[in-house]
Amino acid sequence: MSTAVEPPPAAETIAQRPTRSVFDASRTALGALILRDLTVLRKSLGEFALRTVIQPFLLVFVFLYVFPHIGQGVGGGHGRASESGFATVLVPGVVGISIMFQGIQAVALQLATEFGYTREIEDRVQAPCPVWLVAAAKVLSGAVQGVLAAVIVFPIAAVVHASGVSAHLHVNWLVVLTLIPIACVSMTSLGLLLGTTFEPRNIGLMFGFVILPITFLGGTYYQWTRLSPVRIGGFEWLKVLVLINPLIYINEGLRAGLTQASHMPLYAVYPVLIGFGVLFWTLGLRNFKRRVLA
Repeated sequence: MSTAVEPPPAAETIAQRPTRSVFDASRTALGALILRDLTVLRKSLGEFALRTVIQPFLLVFVFLYVFPHIGQGVGGGHGRASESGFATVLVPGVVGISIMFQGIQAVALQLATEFGYTREIEDRVQAPCPVWLVAAAKVLSGAVQGVLAAVIVFPIAAVVHASGVSAHLHVNWLVVLTLIPIACVSMTSLGLLLGTTFEPRNIGLMFGFVILPITFLGGTYYQWTRLSPVRIGGFEWLKVLVLINPLIYINEGLRAGLTQASHMPLYAVYPVLIGFGVLFWTLGLRNFKRRVLA
């Protein structure tokens, strides 16, 4: 009994088969790259949590717990009222620097390793997807880590205080839920820029010349609106200088979302922070392509 062999499909039949669009293929590749990074994060979740918590916890513990207990409270005045006022100002600042540090560490330090001697980045860029998609995956996965850092740090910053010292928090969920994702993407875009600008052997310089000034001039410990007395003649030089710092907009926006303390107007915070994110992404992507193709 003979078995009939089906003829191969005609060319026109093959052409009629549905094919994925470039957008669908890129979306699938982006999802796979992000999922890979998040899987690695899940396997080292304990290390991630410890790295995220230790600095904010020590900062809050020293300033808001130890200092008041030894009679060295920090605040613009004296007594528990001024210490509580400082706690109210510090809580959003602690959340802001946690987002910044986590965003930069998740992208910049990882890129420093992957662009190093082993060139691990080549495993990613050889995938059948555009080079910019690899950079976007790193930025977005780092942003997810930044959101997790904010969620972990906020309860610590809000709770760890000495007796009689409390942060007066009033959460505006609309501001919090819109600002934190924008802040996380902006900081991971900065991480992309820094990670592709500094050579792996010089990554330590990044912390001394970039991260440290951003931290201390980013409004973590003070409000931007309180800088007016720092002036030369009639020029409020520090209040103007810190405007080039993206962290000041994150911290001021979080003060608007978490407290009733005076803060920078939100109509300035959102567009400037988005502008910083676009600038960092554009420059970082240019450097990323240059380093990959070098």
